[in-house]
Amino acid sequence: MTKPSLAAERASRSSFYKGMRILPRAQREAMFEIYSFCRAVDDIADDLGPHEGRRAQLAQWRSDVDAVYRGAPPPELGGLAAAVRTFDLKREDFIAIIDGMEMDVVADIRAPDRPTLDLYCDRVACAVGRLSVRVFGMAHDAGIALAHHLGRALQLTNILRDLDEDASLGRLYLPRDVLQAAGIAATDPRDVLTDPGVGKACAAIVELAEAEFRAARAIMAKNPRRVVRAPRIMGEAYHIILEKLIARGFAAPRQPVRLPKAKLLLIVLRNLV
Repeated sequence: MTKPSLAAERASRSSFYKGMRILPRAQREAMFEIYSFCRAVDDIADDLGPHEGRRAQLAQWRSDVDAVYRGAPPPELGGLAAAVRTFDLKREDFIAIIDGMEMDVVADIRAPDRPTLDLYCDRVACAVGRLSVRVFGMAHDAGIALAHHLGRALQLTNILRDLDEDASLGRLYLPRDVLQAAGIAATDPRDVLTDPGVGKACAAIVELAEAEFRAARAIMAKNPRRVVRAPRIMGEAYHIILEKLIARGFAAPRQPVRLPKAKLLLIVLRNLV
């Protein structure tokens, strides 16, 4: 039996491993490589080590990405280089992802203004989508639009799901204008998450996420089902998470919300039929 690649092993820890597994081999392996890259740089951002050390690691990743595009990749990035060649993946999207992770390293994000939140979402989520839609084989304009709307929908859902986990790292991604509209003057994550107005603030992000999910579904409805099968799975799964968050509410204490594996399997099977 062939030993799975490091990229495949990392991807196997993802909630969407089953969704990636349904893709044809070349697409599947490319998505594993993209996921592995994202996992590696995300781990650097979430490490609790010194900021300068983490910035140096991200700088090394920029250098490694440049080496991939020069045609001289480090041995461990041979699979990523193959994906870049096969699907014409864009260097600027990989660099955007690294830049997004660095936003969390330079200073813990707390109650950002709306342009900063939009930039963060574009870098850490939409850029991943732009790489992915090239692998899926979507037409350029439709792919870029889907990457934008679905990427934002998923990231906004992540922000709502991970409120307490992010707060433990000193981070708060709920935007300042939303907090102020909810009557919350604080920006310290612990103070915000115990404020009675946090539910109102989160409801505003729910509304934004729902609008992005609707826009993404409209784009996917106009494209061949085989091309958007994987993003459909991701969109459906994350929308269920959003629904569970809404049903649970956002007042403390907040029980963690996860998507049951059986539910994800049903979503995958439904999209295979």
